[in-house]
Amino acid sequence: MDSQIAPRPRSRTRRFALGAFLAVLALGLAACKSAGGGGGAGGGEEGAATTVGVTLREFSVTPSPDAAPAGTVKFDVNNAGAEVHEFVVIKTDLAPDALPTGKDGAVDETGTGMEVIGEIEDIPAGSTQSTEFDLASGKYVLLCNITEEAKHKDAKHEEVESHYQEGMHATFTVT
Repeated sequence: MDSQIAPRPRSRTRRFALGAFLAVLALGLAACKSAGGGGGAGGGEEGAATTVGVTLREFSVTPSPDAAPAGTVKFDVNNAGAEVHEFVVIKTDLAPDALPTGKDGAVDETGTGMEVIGEIEDIPAGSTQSTEFDLASGKYVLLCNITEEAKHKDAKHEEVESHYQEGMHATFTVT
C-alpha cells in the first residue's frame, strides 16, 4: 500500500463561501464606480476623459458642452457639412474672432498670444473623428483653418475663402 495522501477535494461549503465573497466584491466595485459618476459630459471616474461632441458645418463650430474640467478631454468631431473641414484647438486669451491671420485669412498658427494644442486635419463630409488632449484650465478657441479658392460670381477671378473668417470658430473653457 502506498503511503501518499491524495489531495482532498474542496468542500461545497468552501466553494460556496468563495463564490459568495467574489459576488460581494464585484457588487462593491460596481457600487464604487457608480458612486463616482456624474462628473461632466462623459466623465465620472478619476482620470477618465471628459467627452465633448463637436459639430462642424458651413460655417460654424458647435461644441457640446462648451466647457470641461481640466484634464483629458476627448473631442468627438462630426463634420455635418458638405465640405472637408479640420478641427484645431488653440489655447488663448484672445477673442475667437481676433486671432492673428495671414493674407489668406487663415489663422497664423505660429502667431503670438496663442498656443496650438493639436488638430485633426481633413475631416471628410459626413464623417466623425476623435482626438484627446490633456487640457489645463483656461480659455480655448476651436476652429477650422481651411482656406480654399472660390470662383467669384462673375467667374473672371478667384478669391480665397477662409473657413475661420466665415465664422468657423467657437469659445471653449476649461475649468
